[in-house]
Amino acid sequence: MTDPSKSRERSGRRRRRLLSPVQKYEAFVQVLTGEMTVAECADHWGVDRSTIMRAREVAKRGALDALASSRPGARCEGPDPELVMARDEVARLGEALKEMAVKVTLLEGRERWG
Repeated sequence: MTDPSKSRERSGRRRRRLLSPVQKYEAFVQVLTGEMTVAECADHWGVDRSTIMRAREVAKRGALDALASSRPGARCEGPDPELVMARDEVARLGEALKEMAVKVTLLEGRERWG
């Protein structure tokens, strides 16, 4: 009898199984930490060894690209959250000041000014 966990096509080749990005990362970490060999990891996930090797290459290239593009002391992409909060506060206070100026003008009347 055949093992249902190892589904094979008629040609005897293993069916192609696609791993999610999370599964690829877990497989990469398992091989990287020495928890499993490439062959053991491929058997564990039910994929070909070349799939594990490709995931390793992609992860290594991605990590090297990210490290190469980072600069010491540079902030991450996107606006500074403190600057965004400060700008929001300035806008809020500006609107409150405009409202107060309108109220003062209505209460005191324009004759005091001219």
